[in-house]
Amino acid sequence: MKKSKLAASLLAVTVSLSTLLTGCTTVPDTSNNSSSSSSSSNGGNSSTSTDSGNSSSTDSGNNPAPETPKLEFAQGTVLRMATGYNSKETGLFFDADYIADKGKDGKITLADGNSYSAGDLKPTWVAVQDKLGMVFENQYQGSKNANTEWEFWKERLSEVDMVCGTASGLTEAGAAGQVVDLAQYLDQMPDFKAYLDANPIVRLSIAGDDGQGGIGSIYFSPYFDGVNDIERMPLMRVDWVQKLLDGDGDFAADNSGTTATPAYQPYMPTSGKVEIEVVKKDGSATEKVTKDYDTAGNIIAKMNDAGSMSGVDAVNMLRKYIDEAYGGYYGTTRSDLFCGQNAAWDADELVALLRCVTSNAQTLNGTDTIQGLFSREDDNNQRRVDMFRFAGSLFGVRGLESRQDYLYVGNDNKLHDARQEEATYVALERMNNMAKEGLLSESFMNTSKESSQTMLENDLGFMHYDYNQTQTAYNKSKLQDGEKYMAAMVPVARWDDGTGEQFMRFTESWRSVKTDGWAISKAGVEGNTDKLNAALSLINYAFSEEGQIMMSYGPEAFRSSETFNFNGKEMPKIADKTYEELWEKENGNYTNYARKCLGSTLSFVKSQAFEYQCTHDVGKEGAGYISNAIGLGTIKHPELALADNPWYTSVPTVLPNSKAENDQIAGFTELGNSGNFGQSKDQNNLLVNIIVGGFTGEGTTSPAECAATVANSWNGSQYLTLKNTAWDILLEEFANL
Repeated sequence: MKKSKLAASLLAVTVSLSTLLTGCTTVPDTSNNSSSSSSSSNGGNSSTSTDSGNSSSTDSGNNPAPETPKLEFAQGTVLRMATGYNSKETGLFFDADYIADKGKDGKITLADGNSYSAGDLKPTWVAVQDKLGMVFENQYQGSKNANTEWEFWKERLSEVDMVCGTASGLTEAGAAGQVVDLAQYLDQMPDFKAYLDANPIVRLSIAGDDGQGGIGSIYFSPYFDGVNDIERMPLMRVDWVQKLLDGDGDFAADNSGTTATPAYQPYMPTSGKVEIEVVKKDGSATEKVTKDYDTAGNIIAKMNDAGSMSGVDAVNMLRKYIDEAYGGYYGTTRSDLFCGQNAAWDADELVALLRCVTSNAQTLNGTDTIQGLFSREDDNNQRRVDMFRFAGSLFGVRGLESRQDYLYVGNDNKLHDARQEEATYVALERMNNMAKEGLLSESFMNTSKESSQTMLENDLGFMHYDYNQTQTAYNKSKLQDGEKYMAAMVPVARWDDGTGEQFMRFTESWRSVKTDGWAISKAGVEGNTDKLNAALSLINYAFSEEGQIMMSYGPEAFRSSETFNFNGKEMPKIADKTYEELWEKENGNYTNYARKCLGSTLSFVKSQAFEYQCTHDVGKEGAGYISNAIGLGTIKHPELALADNPWYTSVPTVLPNSKAENDQIAGFTELGNSGNFGQSKDQNNLLVNIIVGGFTGEGTTSPAECAATVANSWNGSQYLTLKNTAWDILLEEFANL
């Protein structure tokens, strides 16, 4: 999609963007020492500096210009780090419980040949410490999320130098003068500055209020779990789909169950024809296929008319529908409708498939029950919210996988809030109807302890919506020969991007700046230039080419000397011992291994190159289909740019609201994490509750009433006005550059 004039303006000024927005080009001497670079308090060690490689510069008159001061600090400068990723096991230092679980005799030996004890720095941070010359001190509480960690420290910031938190929380704290404004030091952080210059949408996504009417401040270092790529995707037991749908003749089974009394109603048309663009089966190009409802009818309408039926009859009805609706396009490999490169499935067809799966348990797993849709952890709200995210994909609703709250940019270039739109609750009502038919897992419905790992290991679960690498790793560790858990194509849905409703595939699950980050405590480094410069140097290093690899792969000892081409760039291969250890210690889960053993991928830029190498072949197959479809344009997504049609613009991770505005927003408690829309482990979420229990409670008895309650009774309208105020300022500021 072409960029708008606004985007072109933004791109045109990237070279001067950071300079224009910075308010200071030198590091102020906030220490009481006459020279912080000549000696240190621990014995006069030499100083360390971050050098951009330029020893001098000139102005337009060819006269020497003053050299930009380097980030010099004394060797051995201690940084007190309240940083990590959502648990004690995923911090900079090894946790005692993890050592006890994965180690032996109080130590854990890793692929680098070194042994580590509880309290030791993890390999990545040993290497960073050696490279930069600073010393890390552990102050991390290991909180369940970044917001909880920040809440612990925000009233005692003098005790730490770096702290993690949510992007919104840290931006608000920056405007209140609690964390350091990184924009003031960009000229001394050449690698960080270069990254922002090369990725202007990132700069827009982290812009903060400077407390003086401007929005050029940066109060946290952005975190990327990959960038400009799909994030979550549907995953399903492909072997079960093949067993039910493929082959000549009718399906037969000795002992099938019955489908439930129908509750779910048709979402797709019941008559007419719908043309869908798909990728050809060989992946070479795109082609059009037709859903012919005049010939085949709508599968849900046909099943509903028949009422409760045997699992065998349900499968044969779905087989016949696929043959007729698609004019024989899928032949005898009808499973390709769901699992192939040329897949074209929609929500109605999925519900029909779920009815077939859950009513044929004896055929598929030899038991009396199969759980249809489940979440990674059915008793954990942080994972349960994936169910409403999937609902957005199934039923064409924006804002349910937003980078910020539940916001999205409409084609009117204004922000909209999914919580205040009736369409959101209509989609949730459809999910609740699926639940009434038993198509969602029992453990999801009653919040009992069940996970994707046990669902797959015990052949209990059919499908969930999650990250590809971590979940398809179970093909090796939990599934048997012939069993296959694979990513399926994004569904076809009714989407209205402002140009009129159309049937297409769109995913809002798109990688951009994550909602967590690390900041420098102003009270912690105040009066100590060594600490300030060391912290700035750490952030700058993390965005260098070497630093990005370090923060993804860990130290050199865990890498091979060979490289491979990943997205057009040569990246390191991991060492064989690292790959073996990944499976031994974390069952192939790259992210868990990197965070718990190496100490990498805790923040900053995470390259997907390491993760790709650790992806099971089944995971690569399904993700490859989706990647090819994105490349060929049959899956649309938000853009990390200001698009011609703003509906396709990715919403920034934070917005530059003033402190007073953020204080007002914080007072809208019903909208917050502690109110009705929390997304962390033990929080409450109305959207999940509706999926499970339908519309109950005062002000939430119907889709329309829910939307009105959020807007009018829970301050949704005021919230959206404040967010749009900041969005308008941001657009105006960048348009005028």
